[in-house]
Amino acid sequence: MSRFIFSSPGKYVQGAGVLKELGQQIKSKGKHALLIADDVVWKIVGDTATQSLKEAGVEYSYERFNGEASVGEISRLSKIARSKGTDMVVGLGGGKTLDTVKAVADELKVPVIIVPTTASTDAPCSALSVIYSDKGVFESYRFYDKNPDLVLVDTWVCAQAPARLFASGIADGLATYVEAQAVLRTHSLSMVSGTPTIAGMAIAQACEETLLTWGFSAFKAVQEKRVTPAVEAVVEANTLLSGLGFENGGLAGAHAIHNGFTAIDGDIHHLTHGEKVAYGTLTQMVLEQRPDEEIEQYIRFYRSIGMPTTLAEVHLDKEPWENLVKIGALANSDGDTLKNLNPALSPEEVASALIGVDAFSKTIK
Repeated sequence: MSRFIFSSPGKYVQGAGVLKELGQQIKSKGKHALLIADDVVWKIVGDTATQSLKEAGVEYSYERFNGEASVGEISRLSKIARSKGTDMVVGLGGGKTLDTVKAVADELKVPVIIVPTTASTDAPCSALSVIYSDKGVFESYRFYDKNPDLVLVDTWVCAQAPARLFASGIADGLATYVEAQAVLRTHSLSMVSGTPTIAGMAIAQACEETLLTWGFSAFKAVQEKRVTPAVEAVVEANTLLSGLGFENGGLAGAHAIHNGFTAIDGDIHHLTHGEKVAYGTLTQMVLEQRPDEEIEQYIRFYRSIGMPTTLAEVHLDKEPWENLVKIGALANSDGDTLKNLNPALSPEEVASALIGVDAFSKTIK
């Protein structure tokens, strides 16, 4: 029997300057907030966030995020949160910070407030975290009973971040509809363990259309650290549409291949999440035997915003065949989503597709 499930955050607020509203937005959710961010993010938004909480009469503590969404870091922060009497957790930063904060809030069973400072991933709105080892190797997905209580996105803050991160968010978002279509086609389950809903698929499609329509102009505006209507549209697509789309539509090859990259050491780990997902998306499209014209459209668009489309650009051109097969094997593990694309794929077929993307991309001038 089919089960149609749609999941979403309790509230989503977006706009230039909305970080100043943080205190007012969360004061009804608890009395003592634990704010978690890394050093770089805290220097950028710490003063604005804490001033907002003071004005709203919300007590708070701050704790530094150490950089990896791992079991050890989640345990460390959870102990600190309990010791401070935390009754709501606020995460400020990028994907790994936010994934960690969701896990900490789940450990304490308290509200979680997500404040992304870049529009670089679709993590903010979802009821799951990607868990890595302390060394950054993909381990598992951790699922939660509910989505974040509030997602607050200050587009001015996002526009001040490096444009490379903004472009990475676009690349991450462009995987949404590609993967959701595969899940629907193979009658697989979404990330909320249901058949993809009409709403989820429509949101995923709107994400792709928004990014291909305004992604380039928004990227150019962010290079100048400006917020335009195109930037607002793309931030929403990167964050809300992609988040709802991937969770309710499901994941398939692009993100599984991204996770597969953690099977090997090398310079690829200096790339952003979205840069690796971009190559994973192209690899999925090759595995699906999508028309050449469609793959070419994606390659040209990725190039326009500085995303990698060759093995050299993802630092895999010198890797031996055996390592490419290792990537395919990890992507094909039982805890990942490659089987939503095709349960019969072998590690060698994934490795061949990685090379196929590179060969095709090099023909496009």
